[in-house]
Amino acid sequence: MFEEFKTYIKENTKLNDQEVQLMLETAVNRTLRKNEVLLHQGEICRYKTFVTKGLLRGYRLKEDGSEHMIWFSTKDWWILDPDSYHSKTPSNYIIDAIEESDVIVWSKENFDQLMISIPGLKTFSDLLVNKNASMTRERVFRALSATPEEKYEDFIKTYPDIFPRLPLHLVASYLGVSRKTITRIRHAQLKR
Repeated sequence: MFEEFKTYIKENTKLNDQEVQLMLETAVNRTLRKNEVLLHQGEICRYKTFVTKGLLRGYRLKEDGSEHMIWFSTKDWWILDPDSYHSKTPSNYIIDAIEESDVIVWSKENFDQLMISIPGLKTFSDLLVNKNASMTRERVFRALSATPEEKYEDFIKTYPDIFPRLPLHLVASYLGVSRKTITRIRHAQLKR
């Protein structure tokens, strides 16, 4: 797992070998089974997690038990509940593995110390936060302005590697449409 992370960090940052090694000294490898929960609703998010293999999701449950998919994380993606992580408050979200997944985790205390010790990591982390905020704003805009067909097409274009690995009900939840609507859209596309 660490080799995948080393490749990722070398391709995306200017960290030197010593800085990467310092990061790995405080990291822990974990393998999550399919459906295994990484963060339960009501728990404080205490870890910054990097996905080296597999597919995870972050979602929220409504009082009626319905799931509302907020994000997916696959290979070379980071996953956490930032509000809970930074404010040390109980999370409103659940993070679990859609398929068996390998992840690397850092405790908040260790990662905070790494960002002090490695200024380039802080810079990189800030860039990721800004990119995530931009993607979130774009997703909200599409959710408010796009038709179900446009949302579906955009999802397939944006996440071509994730789409075939997801059950339709998770795609529907992410897009904020019913499974029936997704099925109708797919059938219409197949007829073309």
